[in-house]
Amino acid sequence: MASKRDWLEAGLTVLSEEGAPALTIERLCARLNLTKGSFYHHFRGMAGFKTDLLKHFEAEHTGRYIDGAESAGASAQAKLDHLANLVLDDKGASYDLEIAVRAWALQDAEVHALQRRVDQLRVDYVRSLWRELGGREAEAEPMARLLYLVLVGAQQVVPPVPADELREIYALALRLMPEERRPTE
Repeated sequence: MASKRDWLEAGLTVLSEEGAPALTIERLCARLNLTKGSFYHHFRGMAGFKTDLLKHFEAEHTGRYIDGAESAGASAQAKLDHLANLVLDDKGASYDLEIAVRAWALQDAEVHALQRRVDQLRVDYVRSLWRELGGREAEAEPMARLLYLVLVGAQQVVPPVPADELREIYALALRLMPEERRPTE
């Protein structure tokens, strides 16, 4: 029997590969080669699955990145570097998943609420890192949004911006910090 996590991971895979309309019990069962009984052992129908899937997406694609960055070291620069590496090294399917969730959010109020919350959590975290880096308070919100919008935009263009190129763009953006305030690491 598959675990609840197995079902949720299968859901994220279906979502990233085929989009929200493909999220059906039948498609999930076929992907895992399991019966509907196994699905209903963990979820109370598709509405319950969707709610749990969105929570799982938030935990894995926001919470896990923030936790990983926080464990990277004491300095804000180490956290920011580690965060960038986590996000950029996980690009591939993650880009497709981010695009699929954003598309779904345009059509579904529950997903829209999740997307709004995730975007805000991500921007808030980057804003806190900017402050820790010694960036000007008046620039904290615009810089956090700039760095986040670069990532979102890089995912949306076709083809997506490669990780190495995106790292260069981030380095350029961080040079907007006055030299005397830049970290020396």
